Amino acid sequence: MSRSELDSKAESLYDHLAELRKRLINCCLILVVATGICYGFSEYLFNIVREPIAHFLPEGGLIYTGPMDKFIAHLKLAFLSGVITSCPFWLYQIWKFIAPGLYSNERKYSAVFIVAGSALFIMGTLFSYFIVLPMAFEFLMGFGGDIDKPMISIDQYMSFFTQMSLMFGVSFELPLIIVVLGAMGIVSQAFLRKNRKYAVMLLAVAAAIITPPDVISMLMMLGPMWVLFEVAIFLVGFFERKRAAVAVNELE
Repeated sequence: MSRSELDSKAESLYDHLAELRKRLINCCLILVVATGICYGFSEYLFNIVREPIAHFLPEGGLIYTGPMDKFIAHLKLAFLSGVITSCPFWLYQIWKFIAPGLYSNERKYSAVFIVAGSALFIMGTLFSYFIVLPMAFEFLMGFGGDIDKPMISIDQYMSFFTQMSLMFGVSFELPLIIVVLGAMGIVSQAFLRKNRKYAVMLLAVAAAIITPPDVISMLMMLGPMWVLFEVAIFLVGFFERKRAAVAVNELE
């Protein structure tokens, strides 16, 4: 390989890293602004967040043992709310980073990427809030009889709630990630079908790690992820056929 080719590759890598740095900084700024705005509504939001576990608490509220615990919990809630409400904006930054790797006719799908990504992320967090968390608490709080009474700290609950919400939000982005990888030529429909059983196994392992240690929560995450994976296989094949049709038309 000649010196000029090496310099060209090094320059290309530098440009990619510089672009990645720019997009990461923009994402951080977006999250800081969104977190600051959402912090002003943290009291109202905490009443909503407390709802899935409220009827399991003897006094109807969470406890805190340190002077900073309540403040930190509200800060975590503001961050989580900021991530959710600003998802169209940080998804746009992700799109701007990956768009150069797509074909010119595929770059026009920016609005689809942002809308679909935002909808999937919000669906994941809502699925966690309305379905997974109530079922998980029903199992965990009822385990071992009703003699022992729970005293859940505000910090522990908010950490658990934030983790579950973000993990389900990110996991629901699975079809979008796979479709983008397919559009970039990294994966194909044939590859996904051939390795379906390994993918499902990896999804099961991920679900077991992310969710609480009970089978119900694991299955509640694995089920949607499997369905979304199958949807992604279909969409990758759809875009492959569309790309092939465009190529044929260009040759003609």
